[in-house]
Amino acid sequence: MKRKKPPLTFAVVGAGMVGTAIGFLLGKAGHHVAAVADCSAAHRKRAASYLRAPGFPHPAQAAALADCVLITTPDDRIASVCAEIAARTGLKGKNVFHMSGAGGLDLLAPAARAGALTASIHPLQSFSSIDGAIASIPGSYFGVTADAGVKRLAADIVRDLQGIPIPISAAQKPLYHAAACIASNYLVSLLSVVESIYMSIGFSEKDARRAYLPLVYGSLKNIENQGCPNALTGPIARGDSGTVQKHIDAMARHLPDFASMYAHMGAIAVKLAREKGTLSAAQA
Repeated sequence: MKRKKPPLTFAVVGAGMVGTAIGFLLGKAGHHVAAVADCSAAHRKRAASYLRAPGFPHPAQAAALADCVLITTPDDRIASVCAEIAARTGLKGKNVFHMSGAGGLDLLAPAARAGALTASIHPLQSFSSIDGAIASIPGSYFGVTADAGVKRLAADIVRDLQGIPIPISAAQKPLYHAAACIASNYLVSLLSVVESIYMSIGFSEKDARRAYLPLVYGSLKNIENQGCPNALTGPIARGDSGTVQKHIDAMARHLPDFASMYAHMGAIAVKLAREKGTLSAAQA
């Protein structure tokens, strides 16, 4: 990808899946990844195969070599890593970013006090491998929370990653990230319940997955094309209370741990069916 603007020099602090993938894509976009930091020698070695950048055990060593410091550690380490960098190297005039979905710019307060501009760029995407992340980040939305002086740069960096920046205020971040967790993590949780139900009636795990995944893909395609209310099908959408009662009775008898979840999801489905117009107030 050719760049019209001068390239930036980055340090990636935290050589996990996300940090390594982001560093790779920044290099592909024409930026220079000058250094990587991680306390794990194995992670540094793995990152080097993607980024061809020197690795350091201490964050400040990497940060000293860059204009932009990208902290991609777990959320609960961002503040302490930032404080360590601010205490050990000059940050005045530099940019310090983190990639937490829920965390605000307060996590980067030590860098701000040291004269850096701070921002958060968070990809709305799920990652299970470095190569998978490299493939899936382009085209993904990124929540961007930034100091006034670095908003444009943060958005430009997201675009260089072939992402789509969306502004998220500090106050919005917890709900923004909660929605992301529901869409990704809790979808996995929900489908694990589906597997458990099928396995309780004799399906193997593999056969259960083969059975329900086409249904899931079809529902997602319907949501993409029609939106959630119009994508809703099934007994609640039809007003078939008899079938719903059979479900409730069977869950209570055989899988009571899932009964309350079924009831809560059913209540949400009732609201969608009312919005769709296929369920009357009396039926609801």
